[in-house]
Amino acid sequence: MFVLIVVAFAAMLTSGLAELAMTARDRARAQSAADAAALAGLDGGYIAAMRVAGINGSTLVSWSSDPGSHDVTSVVEVVVEVGGQIARARASDQP
Repeated sequence: MFVLIVVAFAAMLTSGLAELAMTARDRARAQSAADAAALAGLDGGYIAAMRVAGINGSTLVSWSSDPGSHDVTSVVEVVVEVGGQIARARASDQP
């Protein structure tokens, strides 16, 4: 009986750790995709950001751009989703 309880506990623990690992993986993928999409959006706009997000296995949730002026550089902000994990990124053409 003790062995059966230990095996059941080990199975539950393994299942929980696997779920945690998948969440961490999706969070990291979402952040990488958001970073890449924001950078792509600087030169290529919305279409480029959406394409790069898709290539990285994510969905572009939102995209915004501030074109700037002679004193301010362009800024692009994106939000992407991967496996239920949301990530935001901001890119600027400032050095």
